[in-house]
Amino acid sequence: MDTERHEMSAIQSLRQTAERRQKDQVYTALGFTSNLDQILDFRVDSLNRLLGEYLPDADLAMLRPARLVRTMEELLGTIVYFCVNGIGGEVDIDTPSLITDSFSCTGALGGTAVQAARALSMVGVHSIVHLTDDCKEVCRLLTSPYVHVAKEDGSLGGTDEVVSHNPQELHFILQFKKGDVIELGNRKYPIPGSNRLILTRNTVNEILPLWEPYFRWIEEHARQVTSHVLSSFNSILDPDLLSLRLEEVKRHVEIYHERNPQGIVYFEDAHYHNAQIRRICMDTLYPYVDIMSMNEEELQYTLEKMYQYPVDIHDVLSCVEGTEFLRREYRVRKGIVIHTKDYAMFVGDPGRIPVEKGLLYGVTLATAKAAFGGYGGEQEIREILKLPQSPDGAANVRMIADSPWRDRVRIVPTRYIDKPKYTIGLGDSFTGGMQMCF
Repeated sequence: MDTERHEMSAIQSLRQTAERRQKDQVYTALGFTSNLDQILDFRVDSLNRLLGEYLPDADLAMLRPARLVRTMEELLGTIVYFCVNGIGGEVDIDTPSLITDSFSCTGALGGTAVQAARALSMVGVHSIVHLTDDCKEVCRLLTSPYVHVAKEDGSLGGTDEVVSHNPQELHFILQFKKGDVIELGNRKYPIPGSNRLILTRNTVNEILPLWEPYFRWIEEHARQVTSHVLSSFNSILDPDLLSLRLEEVKRHVEIYHERNPQGIVYFEDAHYHNAQIRRICMDTLYPYVDIMSMNEEELQYTLEKMYQYPVDIHDVLSCVEGTEFLRREYRVRKGIVIHTKDYAMFVGDPGRIPVEKGLLYGVTLATAKAAFGGYGGEQEIREILKLPQSPDGAANVRMIADSPWRDRVRIVPTRYIDKPKYTIGLGDSFTGGMQMCF
């Protein structure tokens, strides 16, 4: 596989792809939640100072995340756990003032749907989004001629026309960097990998109110909607309410498939606080999904926690085997996408869909977000192309090419960034770019 040649060809066609979509007047539909992120100005020396004040005698290696953060000690223990393991995650917080009293914050968009829409808008691709937190700050950050919302009268409008109906929801985003050192007394713990922790104070997304005009517009214009992204059910904590919402979405997806048989239903996975909630989502929606998408940590959780199926997420062949097991188990129609910091791959049968282009667009938009901290346009993408490929990603591409899976897997390496400026919204930007191949 000549990855470099395929990559340059695909990226050079990005503008033509966007122009063709504009000419054809097609959209990507992106649901379902939005919120206002608060990006913490997180510095490891501030964490070290707080540890000395609140947990002076703690064994940092033994700290564990709280299920619900209520105290400063629980907040610090949760932060340390994710930092010293270099892993990402999401934890609920009951007392946001614990954060705001200790760190300064900057507002940003939050939620798979809106971040994917904003990433696509930077390369000239139109989308229609479903909002939950529709506060003025979210709508202002999302305003673009390429981002549309469904209005009550059946037309599309911009987010600057939205009249807020729902309460605001805040998510606090703590990004930590590889190589920073957590210190307490004479004990030192280098952070092994850059990642992020999301501390969530749920309000509107816990009930996920569905906006009927959004569903109605998609059903009435189904052939203009090339793909329909489903995401964000993980914020619902009530199993009965979740089942109700999923049944509504399932009926809608059946209508969309009936009216646009070529349209793609794309499910973007997430971190779940509750295994029962995850199981309900999987059992209800997966059989109606054309393409499932997740990162390697979500793959590991699903396989090991739900099926006791062991997987080594550092071994690409093990990931492929586990992914194929999930695809068969849930009869996902076309295949499953796995996106990581080193590579993105599709396992399954894409038919005529140029899925490799989607993977390339996805990793490029995600890398731009990582490198520059914002959503990448043409200039940022040109800069991204100057970066070397991830060595591990390139090695995995060769490994797949030499394996029995080579006809079932499409895989591309990412561009290598040792210390990304941003670690939040990368998967959401990837999701946006992926939709351009449909």
